Amino acid sequence: MSNFLWKPKERPHCLVNGELTQDNDLPNAMTNRGFLYSDGFFETIRICNGIPQFIPLHWNRIASSLSAYRIENSQNLTLENLFQKLLDLCQINGIFQGGRVRITFFRSGGGRYRPESNEMGWIATSEALDENLLPDYDKGFRVDVFSDMKKLSGPFANFKNLASSLYVQAGLWAQDNDLDDALIQNQTSHIIESSHSNLFLVSNGVLYTPSLDSGPVGGIMRAAVINSALEHGYKVYECEITPKEMLQADEMFLTNAIRGVQWVASYQSKRYFHATAKQMTQFLNAGLIKTL
Repeated sequence: MSNFLWKPKERPHCLVNGELTQDNDLPNAMTNRGFLYSDGFFETIRICNGIPQFIPLHWNRIASSLSAYRIENSQNLTLENLFQKLLDLCQINGIFQGGRVRITFFRSGGGRYRPESNEMGWIATSEALDENLLPDYDKGFRVDVFSDMKKLSGPFANFKNLASSLYVQAGLWAQDNDLDDALIQNQTSHIIESSHSNLFLVSNGVLYTPSLDSGPVGGIMRAAVINSALEHGYKVYECEITPKEMLQADEMFLTNAIRGVQWVASYQSKRYFHATAKQMTQFLNAGLIKTL
């Protein structure tokens, strides 16, 4: 027994209202309005080189989400101190290359449907990823349209809401049909996004993406791709997209903050190229924060 050495595994840290906390000390979710009423939203942030990326874009969406939910930024959280707190979280958890952070924002306090407080609470968790930079995928996705449910456009449509039943069901449908992802329609049957990404088509070198008015999540990678494409001389149009346009396009690709740019290989009988998706990944990786 004298030769037996046991060292307990170090528990990962989280941020609870900006304070570093080990995960065994997290507050009880059973009394949390986010759990009880889906009264909040979340952000998923890509880490590259150990550094949170696209923070100004994330901050803009956080501020808009707080306003839409009528949750008060009672902690005076700012872009600058959020960035520093997330950087500290990654460092204490040993994430010095690729990773992801999820921040869940919720209305703190009690009450039932009528809240007793509008003050903000938030919890951030992190995990390492195998890839440091945004991947350049060898294999394209197989997709089709999920028609069992449709998304309603409205004041919360552009945010990453905790209530995500439609996306869960779309993901399950894709799994049941041996697909990599499912495309989601709005109430007018236009294609607006996928179960976890924004959507782009490419025709004759021009990029097309559903407008925010049609109801997709206002994705961070969507905004980054639009900005990068315009910077490099591409034309980008926000418009309504139908299955007919998808069948006529040269390329289709999906974007989200963690996966970057994922090209689509096929939709029904249509097969796609992916030169533009590859180019966008190169542009985005070149613009990442590499060091502090």
